[in-house]
Amino acid sequence: MVDVLAAVGGSTAAIGYGLAAIGPGIGVGLVFSAYIQSTARQPESSRLTLPYVWIGFAVIEALALLGIAFGFIWAGEF
Repeated sequence: MVDVLAAVGGSTAAIGYGLAAIGPGIGVGLVFSAYIQSTARQPESSRLTLPYVWIGFAVIEALALLGIAFGFIWAGEF
């Protein structure tokens, strides 16, 4: 009998980034849910907390973009 092994074709970096995108997705949801809750509790502070929301969002998304960049670098694809 001949043993046949299945070969994985394509880039495994795409699978890795797909799994790594779960973290930033949860992080963005937590940042905006915290902003909504704080605005609901104290509406007059919404203008003070909004810049922090965008800074948190930008940091989380930057980490997600670094994840995809490192995935392609480690896979050897540019």
